[in-house]
Amino acid sequence: MTNDPIILSTSVLQLPDDCLYFIFQNLDCCSDRESFGLTCRRWLHIQNSSRRSLQFHCSLTCLRIVSHILPSTKILPFHLHQLLRRFQQLQSLSLSGCTELPDLGLSALLHYGSKLQSLHLDCCFDITDHGLSIIAHGCPSLTTISLYRCDITDIGLEVLSKSCVALKDVNISYSVLVSDHGIRALTQNCRHLRAINISHCRNISGVGFQGCSNTLVYLEANSCKLEPEGIQGMVSGGGLEYLNISNLIWSIHGHGLASMDSGYLSQLRVLNLRLCRTIGNEAIVAISVGCPLLQEWNLALCHEVRLAGWASIGSNCGKLERLHVNRCQNLCDQGLQSLREGCKRMQHLYLSRCRRLSLTAIEMFKCLRSDVKIVDDEIMCIAPASAFRS
Repeated sequence: MTNDPIILSTSVLQLPDDCLYFIFQNLDCCSDRESFGLTCRRWLHIQNSSRRSLQFHCSLTCLRIVSHILPSTKILPFHLHQLLRRFQQLQSLSLSGCTELPDLGLSALLHYGSKLQSLHLDCCFDITDHGLSIIAHGCPSLTTISLYRCDITDIGLEVLSKSCVALKDVNISYSVLVSDHGIRALTQNCRHLRAINISHCRNISGVGFQGCSNTLVYLEANSCKLEPEGIQGMVSGGGLEYLNISNLIWSIHGHGLASMDSGYLSQLRVLNLRLCRTIGNEAIVAISVGCPLLQEWNLALCHEVRLAGWASIGSNCGKLERLHVNRCQNLCDQGLQSLREGCKRMQHLYLSRCRRLSLTAIEMFKCLRSDVKIVDDEIMCIAPASAFRS
């Protein structure tokens, strides 16, 4: 009898699934991940079940997480069904730019969409309320949906909001058929909403936001026809940190900004009023007093802001870091002096083509406030990082 040790042969193919998942998750290179899946059927299954996001070259959305990008520019219902059957653990899917994708093309979501949390359908022009109904029934875990330029109405938005109550981030910009009825359904059914984009939705007056949750911190409403009661409704949750109502398309009832309840604005950090040409001193004073945390304020092309308004900003906006005053026709030397002597935390002043300002006043500002960078270019506001935290 011999006592020779038994030598067992080992192979990477004998590694347990947990080890293989760990190895795959640590492959940073896309080609390495594809090569991994080509090794054998078992490794292909590991690759497929590890996929969390999927997007296409035609996508208009750049996902922040690592994605598998497919080269097709025309996605047929059959293709989508095959892909969703293959990648059954997807949490994020972008079909943005698939302009010919019909409602029925989303039918596979009824079987494979239960884990989906993020769905982007920007410029999917053939997606209608029927498509939203499919999404509502197939994707109950959705927290993010983007429907930019989709052909949807209040009916579809209401169906979606009743099933996907966990929604946090919603983009329905350029959805011209959506009104306050759809917004009311969304804000009342989805009580964890964090960000909404309704830009260029000209049938929304804003009243549908009345009673919205205080979780709503980010609201884009560029080029909307908002009523005074609508703006009051938009801030009624009391949690807004970012508000863009630039290029406000005025109603005959005015804007109502001067009468906003200051208690609802206490958390506001970024306010974009660019191209709101008729906003005057009364509104500016009310906002500067009622928004103690304001860090960035865009007043570019707000021609009716005069000395009293600039003086109020200088006196009350102690935390203001960035102020946009490009092309403000009534910013004068005294107004700039008020900003210079106040606003002690200001870091950037976006200033150009203010015809009532003298070169002397500008040079004096530069000399006495060397801590402030004067920027000639018009730059859009930056949302606070807290607005995007889960």
